[in-house]
Amino acid sequence: MNRILLFVATNLAVLFILNVSLRVLGVDGMLETQGGGIDMTALLVISAVIGMGGSFISLAISKWMAKRSTGARVIDRPGNRTERWLLDTVARQARQAGIRMPEVAVYDAPEINAFATGMNRNNALVAVSTGLLANMSADEAEAVLGHEVSHVANGDMVTLTLIQGVVNTFVILLSRVVGHVVDRVVFRNARGYGPGYFIAVIVAQVVLSVLASIIVMWFSRRREYRADEGGAALAGRGKMIAALRRLRSNGGEEPELPNEMAAFGISGRTGGGGFAHLFRSHPPLDNRIAALEAAAP
Repeated sequence: MNRILLFVATNLAVLFILNVSLRVLGVDGMLETQGGGIDMTALLVISAVIGMGGSFISLAISKWMAKRSTGARVIDRPGNRTERWLLDTVARQARQAGIRMPEVAVYDAPEINAFATGMNRNNALVAVSTGLLANMSADEAEAVLGHEVSHVANGDMVTLTLIQGVVNTFVILLSRVVGHVVDRVVFRNARGYGPGYFIAVIVAQVVLSVLASIIVMWFSRRREYRADEGGAALAGRGKMIAALRRLRSNGGEEPELPNEMAAFGISGRTGGGGFAHLFRSHPPLDNRIAALEAAAP
């Protein structure tokens, strides 16, 4: 319930801030002087409903999508010692983190990876690859599970959804405003909307979406450092560092998770430097290892 209230409050806050900002900057008045001004209140509401609504729907079906896209098999009853160990370890870490026991699943993939998703911290899914179980020691796997449980406990799925919803709202709103200004001022179209409006909206939406992706990915990289610290607290700093080193030695920079799940894996896309780095969901493994080592007492 608290997460839903946070989501609603964020919607209202975005509407209020956008409305005030546009009035302070005089954008609404400028639009009206161009003839056929935009109904800013209606546009704000529509932008927030579309921007936030799409993100919220994605979050609501995230567990279902994760299971379907990866073929993850939820462990209802452990069939062997490994599955029993997985359930026991996640249960212990969930108690330490103060959350309800997530669903635990295994998906078939040769890469070493794991991910967590779900609508809230008490209704989540933690999944590990068969490659992780085959190539990591128990201590390393324990640290990876701690990392994923920390994502759940920190509410990272909800936080990233809220951020995505906010930037989506800005993209939708501002692209329409740009289209209106171009149509009225540049093409001097006084009635309806001409081709200039639609072209300007598309171009503005592409450019703003790129900027929005940079913002979302920055937050995503920050949360990975926090989850690493959480994994260190739950399993031990040495185990967490060892797990990241194992990922590095096995080429964990480029995971094979589906695109919609790549940001949620412990090993995410980080390759490339310079400008390309701004669009990566995970920091380089070397940076993550260095951060844990620097924080060691």
